[in-house]
Amino acid sequence: MKASEIRTLSVEEIKKQLDDLLEELSNLRIQKATHQLVNPSRIRQVRRDIARHKTILREIELGINKNVESETSKEGK
Repeated sequence: MKASEIRTLSVEEIKKQLDDLLEELSNLRIQKATHQLVNPSRIRQVRRDIARHKTILREIELGINKNVESETSKEGK
């Protein structure tokens, strides 16, 4: 999921998705250990999605608005 899509969600929805991703990562690691993992690159995708969700939650906590910052940097050029 793209960061812009995550930013449109509420905090509760982001936390719910984060919990789901953490559970999926746990299941993928179990599958890897038992040699049943079909798509090894999925672990990397899930880890990055988890990082994206955590980053956006932190931005919300700090009151950082990435959309405003990117617009102001474009105007200055």
